Amino acid sequence: MQSDSAKATQSGSSPMQSDSAKATPSDLPNASRRLLDSVDFDADVHHFPEGTKTADDAARAVGCPVAAIVKSLVFVVDDQPVVALVPGDLRLDTEALARVAGGERARRASLNEVRDATGYAAGGTPPFGHATELQVFADPALKRNDPVWCAAGTPTTVFPISIDDLDRLARPVWIEVT
Repeated sequence: MQSDSAKATQSGSSPMQSDSAKATPSDLPNASRRLLDSVDFDADVHHFPEGTKTADDAARAVGCPVAAIVKSLVFVVDDQPVVALVPGDLRLDTEALARVAGGERARRASLNEVRDATGYAAGGTPPFGHATELQVFADPALKRNDPVWCAAGTPTTVFPISIDDLDRLARPVWIEVT
């Protein structure tokens, strides 16, 4: 469970953002608060009202390389939803994902499938804290950066996390999927 001392920041560290101001967890969107409450991790959530829908947007907003952004991609392998964690500068190889997930075909999940499987909207899906138990695959290229930045439940919230904490909380299979 997230403690009341959790850090949440309304950030403006990028020139394209407004001045930064501290925010309490109660000032965050409901989905971000739900994520914080679901895991044992003191996340430093940054809120960008203009959005961080793409890896490029998120990298610009937080001031990190695109490779340090974790894309949490929900795909359906045969009939099972899975999550692939890939660096923002690389593309998922759907054939590789199907193979490592033990299936024949992978397709991008629909917006409804993403929400049903994870409890979050596409574009804001975090790497853990999902509504259902999902198999998670993480590309080892994520380890080029530490910390990395992940969506915090909405397309307007992100948080930094160490590779060790990402591994502990997402419990992914580390295998090449890019």
